[in-house]
Amino acid sequence: MTRELLISLSWGLLLSLVIAFLAYRRGSLSQSGAAGAIIVGTLIFGLGGWVWGVVLAVFFISSSLLSHFKEREKAAVAEKFEKGHRRDIGQVFANGGLGALIAMLSAVAPADYWFYLFLGVMATVTADTWATELGTLSKAAPRLITTGRTVEVGTSGGVSPLGTGVSFVGGLLIGLTAGLLAPLAGLLPWSAALPLALAGALSGAAGSLIDSLMGATVQQIYYCDTCQKETERKVHRCGTTTRPSRGWGWLNNDLVNLISSVGGGLVAVLLASALL
Repeated sequence: MTRELLISLSWGLLLSLVIAFLAYRRGSLSQSGAAGAIIVGTLIFGLGGWVWGVVLAVFFISSSLLSHFKEREKAAVAEKFEKGHRRDIGQVFANGGLGALIAMLSAVAPADYWFYLFLGVMATVTADTWATELGTLSKAAPRLITTGRTVEVGTSGGVSPLGTGVSFVGGLLIGLTAGLLAPLAGLLPWSAALPLALAGALSGAAGSLIDSLMGATVQQIYYCDTCQKETERKVHRCGTTTRPSRGWGWLNNDLVNLISSVGGGLVAVLLASALL
C-alpha cells in the first residue's frame, strides 16, 4: 500500500467515523448501520477521492434529514415498510455498498466510466429515498405502476406525481454536486457539468422507477391477516406473523434497492457516454 493511499484511507476513516457517530446519536443509524457506514465511507472517501465522498455525504445527509421530516404524519405508513428510518447495516450496504465496490474497482483499473456508474448509483438511491420519504406525504392517492390501480399510501410499486417529481430532484441534486465538484477537482472539464447534472436527474428517476416496478411485481410482500394489510415485514407491528402474499421469497427491499441502483448506474453510464 502506497503512502498516499494510506493517507487517503485514513482521512476517509476519520471523516466516516465522525459522520457515523453523529448519525447514530441523531437516530439515523443503528449500531450495525454505523459500522456499515464507516466501512462504506472509508472506501468511497479513501479510494474514490473527495468528490466521491462529498456525493456520498450529500445522499446520506439529505436522506437522513428527510427521514425525520414530518415523522408523525408518516408513522401510519411506516408499518408497511420492512425497516424504519434507523438504518441498519443491510440498508447501508444496499444503498452504499455498490458505490464502495465501484470505488475499489476504480482504484484497481482507473477509468472515467467508474465515476459515471457511481453517479448513477448514488442518484438512484437518493431519488428512491426522497420518493419514499416525501411521496408518502402526497395528497393524491398513489397508483400501482403496472396497472394504474389506486393503492394505499406506502404500497410497494405505488407511484404518485409528488414521489416521481422529488425522485427527479433528488437525482438532480447528486448530478449537480458531481457536475460542479468534478471540474474543480480536475477530474473532468467544465463542459461536463451540465451533462452530469442531467445524467444524475434522469438516471435517478429511472432507477427509482425500476425500484417501483420490482416492488409491484417480484419483491416479496407479506399479508397480515389480523390487520388485513400488505406489508414488507415478516412480523407485522401488531405482533402477527405474516404470510407471503406475492413476489419472490428471496427478494427483499434491500435487494430491490441494490438491483435498481445497478440499473440507474448503467443508465448514467449510457447518458454520460452519449453526452460527453
